[in-house]
Amino acid sequence: MRIYVTGASGFVGGAVVKAFNGKHALLAMSRSEKSDAKISALGARPVRAELGWVPPESLTGVDAIVHCAAYVEDWGPWKSYWEINVEGTKQLLDVAKTAGVKRFIHIGTEAALFKGQPMVNVDETYPLALDSPFPYSRTKAHAEKAVREANAPGFETIVLRPRMIWGPDDQTLLPVIIDMVKKGAFAWIDGGKARTSTTYIGNLVQSIELALTKGRGGEAYFVLDDGPVVFRDFVTKMLAAAGIAAPTRSAPSGLLRAVAFASEKLYRAFPFLPGKPPVTRFVANIMAVDCVLVDKKIRAEMGYAPATSVERGLELLKVSLKR
Repeated sequence: MRIYVTGASGFVGGAVVKAFNGKHALLAMSRSEKSDAKISALGARPVRAELGWVPPESLTGVDAIVHCAAYVEDWGPWKSYWEINVEGTKQLLDVAKTAGVKRFIHIGTEAALFKGQPMVNVDETYPLALDSPFPYSRTKAHAEKAVREANAPGFETIVLRPRMIWGPDDQTLLPVIIDMVKKGAFAWIDGGKARTSTTYIGNLVQSIELALTKGRGGEAYFVLDDGPVVFRDFVTKMLAAAGIAAPTRSAPSGLLRAVAFASEKLYRAFPFLPGKPPVTRFVANIMAVDCVLVDKKIRAEMGYAPATSVERGLELLKVSLKR
């Protein structure tokens, strides 16, 4: 199969390219010479483009697209979120149809359902948060809506929704936590007692390979590890894999939300301030509440069963961090 991957220089896209190398003919979106080199080393042919500007001819002969790229920052201008996550996805859908691509796999997120509320035993019937106050959530919701509505005979679209992706080569979750711990800036929210579903990177790649030929067009599917975890327990084990002792400091969620709200107001009023707020509303909210999801649908319709347990994933993470 000839597959075009976006976000191949990132965590998820890079894992897809590494796993598919030798099994499929791989093309990957690249925005720079630096990305060209990284993508080539992973085993794909770089194709110069960016979200919002993908020439139809670059997709000639492509059977499937795996769309991993997104603006995933917890802070930034609304315009960037919308242009990359929504308009970029829509343009890619349009050119994919023009080029005759048969299947479009979109890497979504449970955050597309999030407005600040706890989510417990949530399945795919739960509504998208198209009016979420958080730009990442709102734009990923609108992007998913566009993907699912683009489904048509001869052009099948599938949305996969992982939650809290983790594992070897993670460029976001664990590195950010480690950096905060080393700076003395990390604190558990309400003691870290929130329960959450997780998605090991290898299990997500497994689901993407299944989605190349399975699943119903126009549908969304949660992709999860077996069973939820307690946030503090899980992060403590990830830190231990990195040889770092977990901190004990905790802060009440109400205080964090208040600090986040005031910080964002300050940074928007004075955009020349360096960096970003010490904590954003999105982070203060999504890490403070339960997020326990149900993945019965992908198990029933695609035959998914996570190949890697959380315990085995932690072992592999530890080995990778020693490299």
